[in-house]
Amino acid sequence: MIKVGVCGAMGRMGKEVVNAVCCSNDFELVCAVDVVELDTEVCEGVHINGDLKGAIEIAKPDVVIDFTQPKNVFENAKICLENGVRPVIGTTGLSEARLNTLREMTEKSNLGCFIAPNFSTGAVLMMKFAKMAAKYFENAEIIELHHNQKKDAPSGTAIKTAQMMAEENSSFTTGNCDETEIIAGSRGGSTNANIHIHSVRMPGYMASQEVLFGSAGQILSIRHDSVDRKCYMPGVLLAAKYTAEHNEFVYGLDNIL
Repeated sequence: MIKVGVCGAMGRMGKEVVNAVCCSNDFELVCAVDVVELDTEVCEGVHINGDLKGAIEIAKPDVVIDFTQPKNVFENAKICLENGVRPVIGTTGLSEARLNTLREMTEKSNLGCFIAPNFSTGAVLMMKFAKMAAKYFENAEIIELHHNQKKDAPSGTAIKTAQMMAEENSSFTTGNCDETEIIAGSRGGSTNANIHIHSVRMPGYMASQEVLFGSAGQILSIRHDSVDRKCYMPGVLLAAKYTAEHNEFVYGLDNIL
């Protein structure tokens, strides 16, 4: 039985994680951390604790699953690794420098650490398919659409997708004319491989992404839509199990599917 703690347990994703862990035969929820609704019972015998380090010292979880805000998740991960606990992180927005710091801490502590921009198996397949297509197209752009409470842009999924596509092709604007933006930002942000990423934030969306590929006479569209947060739970539990059993730093669910 893998002992699990959940950070951000009262958030929308946190509540889904708590429920998934409590309903699983492979995991035991031993602590839940948040800054709101302190002392609320979220599972039999488990109440909200406002102090992550204190919760770790009391409950001694094997893994902590974190879906808090980008500004908090880095410090939370450091607390976990410094106290012998393996973090599983679903929050996006970590800089490359902070990812490298956590990678170094993971290796030094001989623990596991798992970070995924997206835990939906369908989204991971979308990313894999985009990488496959990138080998055959020299023009591509990414449109990602999320609810208007998402703070970081572009999404971690879009960034990861672009990175995977760039492994197959170094530039995706072949044949484009010289452009002039009448309104700054009209063409979105551009990656090192010249993949333009467009971020939409609007109520009504949860999480969607479309990758567009074009060449003479054809357009290929690869799209994934998340309509319920339950779609992330199989991937979250798979990552938690993997992290409990492996002493390595992993970035992306695609690495263990």
